[in-house]
Amino acid sequence: MRYKHFPARVLIVVFLILSTGSSLAQNNKDSNKVISYIVDLQKQDLQLYWKDDQGSILGSIERLRQYLNGKQQTLVFAMNGGMYMEDRTPLGLYIQQGRLITKLNTSSGYGNFYMKPNGVFYITTDKKAVVCRTQDYKYSKKISFATQSGPMLVSNGAIHADFKKGSANVNIRNGVGVLPGNKLLFAMTKEPMNFYDFADFFRQQGCLDALYLDGFVSRTYLPEKQWIQTDGSFGVIIGEVRPKTSGAAR
Repeated sequence: MRYKHFPARVLIVVFLILSTGSSLAQNNKDSNKVISYIVDLQKQDLQLYWKDDQGSILGSIERLRQYLNGKQQTLVFAMNGGMYMEDRTPLGLYIQQGRLITKLNTSSGYGNFYMKPNGVFYITTDKKAVVCRTQDYKYSKKISFATQSGPMLVSNGAIHADFKKGSANVNIRNGVGVLPGNKLLFAMTKEPMNFYDFADFFRQQGCLDALYLDGFVSRTYLPEKQWIQTDGSFGVIIGEVRPKTSGAAR
């Protein structure tokens, strides 16, 4: 093709179409490797769970599902929600229903949680979604739910500086990011993926900030996409619920 025979404005349009097509193809390619779910906090009921009413750690998505079933609630979506110690106590900050359970962890150590910057995911009483670096987090009585993990995948639109493109360090991974319009994007890889590519998935979807939640232990429950994983032995679990009596579509 000889582009010199086309007017400049036509060439610009062709270039934009080709560029957009390439970008969409890359997005679709990455999407095939990731199970993802968007939550609008103004329309959906998303909460963080750890223990049942008797003080026993829920641990698995199946136990959470049964626990909610006893409360006449249907579990719509669930995902493990942050790193934990051997006894499944949250490794970092955990707030549930406005109650501080474990404090912010600002110490140094070995492992993904301590790869700085790490961060906090929280939801406010007025249904605002936030993912921020640990050093930027400020406690507020308006925080309903919060969990701390690490490392940050994306901060202010930039992928974590320590992530290497093409890295052979691959694993199953899950995380959460904030989309424009105060919506949350949850994602888990369907196959092992390196940190850079996982972070780039969130950035391509439009997340300016995204947080890594955990690795090979990760599980996601999402029946609407025929993805049902109910096992596990976790600390915090993130879940969306709706009343069993509600037949209205979201």
